[in-house]
Amino acid sequence: MTTPTLPPLPADRMDAIEAAVFGRIADERERTRRRRRGMWTGAGAAAAVVVVAAFVGPSLTATSGSSGSSTVVGADSQGLTDQSSSGSALNPTAAPIAPGEQAAGSSPSSSSSSSSEAAAGDAAARDAATRDIVATGSSTVEVDDIAAAIDAIGSAATGAGGYVESSQLGGAIGAVPYEGSVTGPAASSGWITVRVPAAALTSTMDGLRQVGEITATTVSRSDVTEQTVDLRARVAAGEASVARLTELMAKAGSVSDLITAESALAERQAQLDSDRQVLQSVESQVAMSSLSVQLVERSPAVAADPAGFGDGLGAGWNGLVSTLNGIVIGLGFLLPWIAVAAVVLAVTWGVRRALRRRREAREG
Repeated sequence: MTTPTLPPLPADRMDAIEAAVFGRIADERERTRRRRRGMWTGAGAAAAVVVVAAFVGPSLTATSGSSGSSTVVGADSQGLTDQSSSGSALNPTAAPIAPGEQAAGSSPSSSSSSSSEAAAGDAAARDAATRDIVATGSSTVEVDDIAAAIDAIGSAATGAGGYVESSQLGGAIGAVPYEGSVTGPAASSGWITVRVPAAALTSTMDGLRQVGEITATTVSRSDVTEQTVDLRARVAAGEASVARLTELMAKAGSVSDLITAESALAERQAQLDSDRQVLQSVESQVAMSSLSVQLVERSPAVAADPAGFGDGLGAGWNGLVSTLNGIVIGLGFLLPWIAVAAVVLAVTWGVRRALRRRREAREG
């Protein structure tokens, strides 16, 4: 089978075909370039739209909101103006409404809301005033004289209507109770605990500034209203139960009934006494707040003594001597190790040299 041969093409035909092929390639490239340019243009336009909307949207929202509110206010004002003018037209003899007065027939919502808020505030104030709060304070004060500070704090508590609960002069080791004598043993610390009326706790703590420098202070408050209410209810119920049992004892018809009533009465009376003691303790804590003051002796101020040239020279000489001493000590520490290492190296070198000579002699 013979291979068909193509007729030769003239040069102008080949040039035309080549020009057509390159033209198509150029057109394809141009279409691709236009397509990409269109995609980038669309993305840029979308981004521009998003940016413009982000900047313009809030301002438009604010403008529309303000215009809407102004419209409502204008309508209300117009309505009020029309109402007042129409009222004047219908009743020319009506007296003008003074500021702060409410017109007849108008809605009392504002006045009722104000009354409700005032009533709610009064109720909250009454509730806060009737709650039982146990307040406890503690402070740390730096003073010059511990014993005199204890006396001053105790006098302040007594003057406020309270009393000194306990006091101590000295630390945990070797501490002695302080009995109010200024000529007590010398000590660098101490503490005092006083009880003052709850209303005077803040003023008493503020008065500690006259004793010394306050370095720390804390106040804790605990609401025991539910506990006191429960205890008062239990005391009232116990008193009523004791009264009923007492009546039953008076009406007891037999010895067994009398013994049973006495046993129940003794049990109820013991429970009633316990509840009364707990209630009295809680009420005492509510009425008299506790204040604990830790007293620390004030440290004397140290005067700064700036160093001069002579001090610097002396410090430099001392540093040089210390450095040389350290170098000498280090050399003394390393010398034994260096000697041992030198011996080991010498022995190793000698052995290797002997082995080398023996090998050379054997080969020769």
